[in-house]
Amino acid sequence: MTSPGRRRAQKQRRVRRRRLPMRYLLPSLFLVALLAMLMLRGYVHSEILADHRVRPPVSYDQVPEHILKGGPVIDARDKKAPKALSVPDRKLVLTFDDGPDPVWTPRVLDKLKEYDAHGVFFVTGTMASRHPDLVERMVREGHEVGLHTFNHPDLSFQTKNRIDWELSQNQLAIAGAAGVRTSLFRPPYSSFSSALDNEAWPVTQYIGERGYITAFNNTDSEDWKRPGADAIIKRSTPKGTQGAIVLMHDSGGDRSQTVEALDRFLPQMQKRGYEFTVLTEALGAPSAHTPVTGFELWKGKAWITAVAVSENTTSVLVGGLAIIGVLVIARFGLMLALSFAHARKVRRRGFQWGAPVTEPVTVLVPAYNEKECIENTVRSLMASDHPIEVIVIDDGSSDGTADIVENMWLPNVRVVRQVNSGKPEALNNGIRHARYDIIVMMDGDTVFEPSTVRELVQPFGDPRVGAVAGNAKVGNRDSLIGAWQHIEYVMGFNLDRRMYDLLGCMPTIPGAVGAFRREALDRVGGMSEDTLAEDTDITMAMHRDGWRVVYAEKARAWTEAPESVQQLWSQRYRWSYGTMQAIWKHRRAIIERGPSGRFGRVGLPLVSLFMVLFPLLAPLIDVFLLYGLVFGPTQNTVVAWLGVLAIQAVCAAYAFRLDRERMVHLISLPLQQLLYRQLMYVVLLQSWITALTGGRLRWQKLRRTGVVEAPGSIPSQRRSGDDRRPVA
Repeated sequence: MTSPGRRRAQKQRRVRRRRLPMRYLLPSLFLVALLAMLMLRGYVHSEILADHRVRPPVSYDQVPEHILKGGPVIDARDKKAPKALSVPDRKLVLTFDDGPDPVWTPRVLDKLKEYDAHGVFFVTGTMASRHPDLVERMVREGHEVGLHTFNHPDLSFQTKNRIDWELSQNQLAIAGAAGVRTSLFRPPYSSFSSALDNEAWPVTQYIGERGYITAFNNTDSEDWKRPGADAIIKRSTPKGTQGAIVLMHDSGGDRSQTVEALDRFLPQMQKRGYEFTVLTEALGAPSAHTPVTGFELWKGKAWITAVAVSENTTSVLVGGLAIIGVLVIARFGLMLALSFAHARKVRRRGFQWGAPVTEPVTVLVPAYNEKECIENTVRSLMASDHPIEVIVIDDGSSDGTADIVENMWLPNVRVVRQVNSGKPEALNNGIRHARYDIIVMMDGDTVFEPSTVRELVQPFGDPRVGAVAGNAKVGNRDSLIGAWQHIEYVMGFNLDRRMYDLLGCMPTIPGAVGAFRREALDRVGGMSEDTLAEDTDITMAMHRDGWRVVYAEKARAWTEAPESVQQLWSQRYRWSYGTMQAIWKHRRAIIERGPSGRFGRVGLPLVSLFMVLFPLLAPLIDVFLLYGLVFGPTQNTVVAWLGVLAIQAVCAAYAFRLDRERMVHLISLPLQQLLYRQLMYVVLLQSWITALTGGRLRWQKLRRTGVVEAPGSIPSQRRSGDDRRPVA
């Protein structure tokens, strides 16, 4: 029987498994919030739920005759006795539709204020939500505001629920902006009341039942056609002393002619004895405005605040994304140009770093529980065409790693045992035992080609070179995750290293394949335990000490990449957090002089931008892509995304050509851009959170299978049942 304590422990483990890890929860919440802001922005920009259909006129036999022949104001609040009202003589009600507009509405308001005139602004909810200050100014300066729906649809196409929603959302925006609600309404796409037909009249009746007065017009300036100020004035002028409701627009395009016409129309009509007033005053009715208080007021203000946050945030993100896009494309261009220059430099006939390096070197292999891989690793070194000694530093392994190496009885191979102290200390221990002045470092899950060591150490023919980065390649690329990492290694790492080589700011000597001059290691104090990215840390230290760090493209090493999302996350989390630690540790290089300053002002910004900051914002591309596909200009969105993908494909193809890799793996590039980028985003965001909260991250051992072998090597004997394929 299971003890109560054991049952409790099992229950706690199940609860922990069901709980969503913070590394997934926080990024997910951020993306959901971002998507919500985009949806809100699309909503108030009429990109979501907008209906742009306009119905042609139909028969009008069901519209009462006194409505068709009456005034432009319809009061249908009494369903049994709807009324058509007219504006008295010498009264002009200027009405402005479709605003407020941040450019033209203030100019219209300025003209009205200049001539002490008032009018009615029929605002849409979308514009009022985005520019609440203008609605507040309208009310403050004595104008009336009316509803013009939220998204400007033709209401004859809409259900009663949609009509109610359009009205309530429009009222919500006005309440949040000016603290009032209004009883005036003008339907979109309307003109004279005499144009009412059998489809529009039921809508007008329903609007009346909801407590609204519908204001059409009987004098259309047709300013939306931009016929010129003279034509606008002529069409806005009523006959004799007749009163009128004049239709104008303060939004929807260039309204400079409307403003110009007002500057002349207002004083002209005032000289003729006309008064420019609001609608309710002209009709002798109570004000259309009712103050809003309590929950309704706070609800409106919350809406306006949410829209403002969405507008500002998305504007910043769109602007930032544009800047990032330009910089990334510029980086791609620079990377292609410098990679081409690097390849021409090192591949030209007769190129040499200096005198050929033929003396023996020491190869250090730090190993912790690497029983699956260590035999392949050591045997690949024994095939080297350069004289070497091999030191395997067993860092307290519990799986017999050291015994496996010792039982191989290979010449020039030594095992150094130590209690578990971490990779940096293992490497430092190996350095102390090394016999030679050039030290090659590799991982215990990596295999070298016979020429790797020889190619890796040739740059030390230049006495200025302190460290050399080799060409790390993914060996287990037969899975989708492996193929994605293969693309990343060839394009994202090795193409970068060519660029950084020519710029003189190589950020990282890969732990899988790198070489160091012992003198350089001694001068910078050896491998440091200050960060989790000791390879990046030591590389930056080399730069600051004045050494050259270069890239040897032919020094190929085959490493076993993580084969599951969890293992990949663990590895990249450590890399990302360690890189942040290294940048912070060496931050003073920015203000220093000499080689350290050059690296600080070139290398550190590049690493910070393209390895830490920009990948964090990469999911924005996919969020905007999704948004554009659903709500935006789909064709333009697809073209833009395909354009970016094409640029990446060109860079990837060129990188594969330089490395003489098969292009078939690039088939998975589009899927990598959609899915792999999200994983890297989660990793970076969690690293940022860990860094900002002062958290600590420990080394995490990845599960190895030992399937990676150097191309052309003789496969080693495998455990039964292992159906994994080595790379050929």
